[in-house]
Amino acid sequence: MELQGRRSQQKRRCGSGGTKMDHIRFRLRILLVVWLTIMVLGTLGLMFAEGLSLADAFYFSIVTIATVGYGDIHPVTQAGKVLAIALIVLGVGSFLGVVANGTEMMLNRREKQARMQKLNMVVGLFFSEVGTRLLAFFSNADPRLGTLRNKLVVSNDWSDQDFAEASKGLRIHDYSIDAQKVELEALRDFLDTRTDVLLRLLEHPSLLENEFFTELLRAVFHLKEELVHRHNVKQLPDTDKLHLAGDIQRAYALLVQQWLGYMKHLKHNYPYLFSLAMRINPLDRDASPIVE
Repeated sequence: MELQGRRSQQKRRCGSGGTKMDHIRFRLRILLVVWLTIMVLGTLGLMFAEGLSLADAFYFSIVTIATVGYGDIHPVTQAGKVLAIALIVLGVGSFLGVVANGTEMMLNRREKQARMQKLNMVVGLFFSEVGTRLLAFFSNADPRLGTLRNKLVVSNDWSDQDFAEASKGLRIHDYSIDAQKVELEALRDFLDTRTDVLLRLLEHPSLLENEFFTELLRAVFHLKEELVHRHNVKQLPDTDKLHLAGDIQRAYALLVQQWLGYMKHLKHNYPYLFSLAMRINPLDRDASPIVE
């Protein structure tokens, strides 16, 4: 419930502020409406003022707004000249606005793709250095691990629909942890050795593109901080173990969902990395790095 509430809160923040691409799309729609309105009114006006056919009036409007101006058709009436002036002043400006916004949208899309590519590299580094091992730690203390295995033994035959169904199942999975099964000392020592990696990941500017992954890193870093402040994790009261189990549960839920999304990315873009990820899948009992 806490995770779902946090994600809903993030969506509301994104919806209220909007993104740069949303603003560009909005401007483009407005400019397109304005430009098309000017085109229609200009074409109809020239038909009546100059006695042109629909095709000729539309042709004249296009070459005027596009600043081509072949000169084969030109207004001869006073009203036609006024309409031509209006087309030049209003139509050219709106047309250039459409072109400029369309170009900006294309450039922003390419820029976003480049940023997402860098972010996926960061996610890959996280799983290579921290995430895959953490998944093994957490899942070993999951009393419902059998159900999770059925959703996360990914194969090369999976389609986008398979990933979507697995993701849907992960969102409703109960990530409660059995506090007695957690190897707290080994987990603390492992996370302590990965402090530098976690700090470098948290400082990466690409994190701004993915709040979910950022939240995962924060949850893992917080768990690390909790553990390193306990010098003797073998002699903790049950109340404190339950508290740590809650911190693990938060990180576990985020970790599993991020892992599935990353596997989908690898399958579509890097088959060789996907092959290794499947052969070291900590949730697959038959997984082995050895190719047979």
